[in-house]
Amino acid sequence: MKGKIALEEAFALPRFAEKTRWWAGLFAVNPDKHAREMNDIADIRIQKMDQHDVGFTILSYTAPGVQDIWDRKEAEALATEINDYVAYQVKAKPDRFGAFATLSMHDPVQAAAELRRCVKSYGFLGALVNDTQRAGPDGDEMIFYDGPEWDVFWSEVEALDTKFYLHPRNPTGTMYEKLWADRKWLVGPPLSFAQGVSLHLLGMVTNGVFDRHPKLQVIIGHLGEHLPFDLWRINHWFEDVKKPLGLSCKKTIREYFAENIWITTSGHFSTPTLNYCLQEVGADRILFSIDYPFESFEDACSWYDGVGLNEIDKKKIGRDNAKALFKLGKFKDSEA
Repeated sequence: MKGKIALEEAFALPRFAEKTRWWAGLFAVNPDKHAREMNDIADIRIQKMDQHDVGFTILSYTAPGVQDIWDRKEAEALATEINDYVAYQVKAKPDRFGAFATLSMHDPVQAAAELRRCVKSYGFLGALVNDTQRAGPDGDEMIFYDGPEWDVFWSEVEALDTKFYLHPRNPTGTMYEKLWADRKWLVGPPLSFAQGVSLHLLGMVTNGVFDRHPKLQVIIGHLGEHLPFDLWRINHWFEDVKKPLGLSCKKTIREYFAENIWITTSGHFSTPTLNYCLQEVGADRILFSIDYPFESFEDACSWYDGVGLNEIDKKKIGRDNAKALFKLGKFKDSEA
């Protein structure tokens, strides 16, 4: 399919090249290749986009990124540096690239201000945040964004009519030591990523974030971080058990997925799984993505191009949903 749009696509700052190479050595079969691809934006990436018919890519800073920095001033300074850097890259090829803002999530007022700067000054298409923010004197605390103190931030996301991508990060501190250290092979895509994002997103649902901000649009990757497969069970317990006990959500979990939540195909290239998500979530709320360079253009695009969907749904997921969601009509026709 020509003109696909991808929106969970990572980059790193070139000045962290050695750190990127070290980090890649923890999970990549070929760390040198991964580091080269992570530190590149306009060369290798464009070649792959052209080769695999990806018309437009929304760039975001690699995980765990700023969410791994528990010193507030350091986190805020790095977020600003990253945003200024990628804005320059996008400006050079605005018909091929957009960007999500990187945010320090230590303080909701400051995060809202940096998001507004990026959207108003640079035309960024939203923000991508890597789950909870590390905090505290030793980095062992986690900041969630589902409490009322974060309403000032979510109000700004709504006012800017922009989007928020909730992306995973690795477990850290005592949480890692207690749960994951003895079963480290489950860290990341096998389990911990989905567990973290699912907890955070359902916290936003049950703590009323979407009720207070009904226009808020949140995106999660990897075909929904396991949540679509539990929708019946979640709905049953919320509606039949938890609401009689006092859960105050105004809508059902299915309504939040229909009105506030999107899922992408990033890093999850399974036709049976996609077909299941089509039944539970629907083609209007699914977006194509790759998860490059953690996953390959070849795997993602060859799979999606070969998926046996009807033409309308295939175009919706591959391109049209993203064009409408991010208002990409101002860019070159991605089918060209």
